Amino acid sequence: MRRSHGRNLGILGLVLMASAACERPPVDHRTVGWRGIGMQEIENPRSRDADSTALAAIIPVLTPAAVDTEPMAAGTYENVQVLGNLSEIEFNLTMAAITQWVSPEEGCTYCHYVDPETGAVDMASDDVYTKVVSRQMFRMVKEINREWSSHVGDAGVSCYTCHQGQPVPQYYWHFGDEPDGLRHFLDRDDIRVQSTWAIASEGENDVTTNQTWYTYETMIHISNSLGVTCTYCHQSSRWGDWEESPPARTQALRGIRMVRASNLGHMLPLEPEWPAERRGEMGDGPKIECLTCHQERNVPQYGLIDGEGWRALHLPVAVNAPVSESQATPVPAPIPDGTP
Repeated sequence: MRRSHGRNLGILGLVLMASAACERPPVDHRTVGWRGIGMQEIENPRSRDADSTALAAIIPVLTPAAVDTEPMAAGTYENVQVLGNLSEIEFNLTMAAITQWVSPEEGCTYCHYVDPETGAVDMASDDVYTKVVSRQMFRMVKEINREWSSHVGDAGVSCYTCHQGQPVPQYYWHFGDEPDGLRHFLDRDDIRVQSTWAIASEGENDVTTNQTWYTYETMIHISNSLGVTCTYCHQSSRWGDWEESPPARTQALRGIRMVRASNLGHMLPLEPEWPAERRGEMGDGPKIECLTCHQERNVPQYGLIDGEGWRALHLPVAVNAPVSESQATPVPAPIPDGTP
């Protein structure tokens, strides 16, 4: 009798341990593809609600710059290369917002030069590398919001989407630091590795084992970055069939192209600017990935961040900015948003 009682306690302990690692019901589920083939996403509403509540508590509440829209006069501020088509009030509100989005503790001097002898702040100086980087980041955000709305929607992205109140975003990658599959977010374009025929003799497939492995790494990265399973984008019995794939697959393809365009057009041109502490083991600067924005959520920050009201994030780069042509940095041409 005593032995049986001990065995029962042991079983109860195992059950409790197992249940602690599982989601207790009820959980939400939704069908994302054809019925009857298991294309469902499972989500615990308690975990989601707790996460979104915590996010809402830390997202800074800022009033969009819906004010005078007349561009500030040339010479209002020195060395303004990207935001010269804003009004003076909009410009100042945008600068205040950036401080909250990126460097709430460091303040304005995270990007602006301070004379070590006098303590005076030189807003026009480009001597601090973070100012040069932030200017290029503005170009990137503007391009994403204007050229890639098919992926980010009308609200678009803001500096806070990636930074979340930190000077350096939590997630990025360097060569050698991450799986080689992340090269698909830079300069690889061989992500499709499945053949379209059933019998090898019907065609020739020159895909290598390495290419297949890179594709697997990329797909797993996307799945983990969005906190979803493979069936969020794919019909599991016909992985390559676009007609039977959910709409999320097309949106994900545009996301891959968007990240690649952002890395090629904006992150790589910054290579000369990065100090040693911001470079990877192979000497390269940081590059973005899906995780940079999504951070294990299928919609970044559950859509709580809305950059639509901020004209600075959506207007094109200033054409007649208050800066001479010789000072302006060339803006890389965006990669067009193609269809699959």
